[in-house]
Amino acid sequence: MNNKSPINAQSFVLALNSGTSTLKFSLFHQESLHKQWSGLISGIGETLGYMELTDSHGRVQQQKEAHYRNMEDASFAIISWLQDNIKQCQISSIGYRVTQGGTVHRKPEVIDQHLLQDLKLLTYPDPNQMRLEIMMITTFMDEYPKLLHVACFDTNFHQDMSETNKYYALPAKYRAQGLMRNGAHGLSCEYIMQKLNSCHAFINQKKIIIAHLGSRSSLTSVKDGKCFDTTCGVSTYGGMVMGSGSGDLDPGAILFILQKNDLTPEELDVELGSESGLKALAGTGDIIQLLKSAAQDKRAEEAINRYCYQAQKFIGALAAGLGGLDLLIFTGGIGENSPQIRERICSSLSFLGINIDHMQNLHSEKLISGRNAGVIVRVMATDEAMMIAIHTRGELYSAGAKETLTKLPISV
Repeated sequence: MNNKSPINAQSFVLALNSGTSTLKFSLFHQESLHKQWSGLISGIGETLGYMELTDSHGRVQQQKEAHYRNMEDASFAIISWLQDNIKQCQISSIGYRVTQGGTVHRKPEVIDQHLLQDLKLLTYPDPNQMRLEIMMITTFMDEYPKLLHVACFDTNFHQDMSETNKYYALPAKYRAQGLMRNGAHGLSCEYIMQKLNSCHAFINQKKIIIAHLGSRSSLTSVKDGKCFDTTCGVSTYGGMVMGSGSGDLDPGAILFILQKNDLTPEELDVELGSESGLKALAGTGDIIQLLKSAAQDKRAEEAINRYCYQAQKFIGALAAGLGGLDLLIFTGGIGENSPQIRERICSSLSFLGINIDHMQNLHSEKLISGRNAGVIVRVMATDEAMMIAIHTRGELYSAGAKETLTKLPISV
């Protein structure tokens, strides 16, 4: 661990982002928003988990295997790392990615007991994920009660969808109860739009599709600089098939499952969100592993075909809704790092003007569209943690909460 260049006088924002079996964390300088440290705990709830810590240059500084029984264990592992290092700096605030906040909570918001109670009542769309997020938040709030804690809702970007695209064709009572299409990966979309503003002129006049492809995937269309439509519905595993998520299902399929099996809502959530998708089709939701075994494994090839076809289908549908397409952005773990998946998806979309350059496609963070293509296709790295830090710092300054700075031992 590098213990040089202490920055004792500076304060930091801690950004946290939990998945079903992962917990990502990053430390940003409060003023410059320079990312000083980032880390990932994976394998939460499995026999053996893994913690990796990376410095500001992207170099891995620490790797550790351990058993993390649940999100609380993973949270305490980060807290322990903060407290076990020897140099002093200040943590001013902690920001959290929160899957959704219903109809009331959209914009970034300081967390208090009233907000926590509201979030506990919103577990119906994705009970397992929301339960994990609340566990993470309460663990850190209990450990650092004097800090400013901020919820950054992943659904904020999608609030501008029209009523035509936001609500289901169901009786009005369900809409009154708050049932609507929440969308997903809103923080990622915010970050991508900010980056596009810096490299494309008149971006708010462009018709854009952002394909965030990862263990959970969604596609979002943007018009006039705002969300127009998205593939995810009320839960984060609606839309296209995912690593372990079912994607869209006919209501009859859900009725069939409930009638044929004695499942509670919580058990059904696990079935649809953790045991379905590519994992159900081919035994694993790991796209890289599926690509490696596709030549010898028909199930793996079928799973990849299903994934890419659904992405093609949704790109076509979203482009139709926009009335055309100017930019297609690939981001997320798969979107950024799998040239094979990008090429498979784009191979059947020439009718939309999508044509990618094979050699350019082999590189990340590149313009990959062909010379005469009608649609600009880019690969762009997203940074949800950065958006969490930006929103958290904004709440910190607007609340005038600099007096909440608390010293924590950390190596910088």
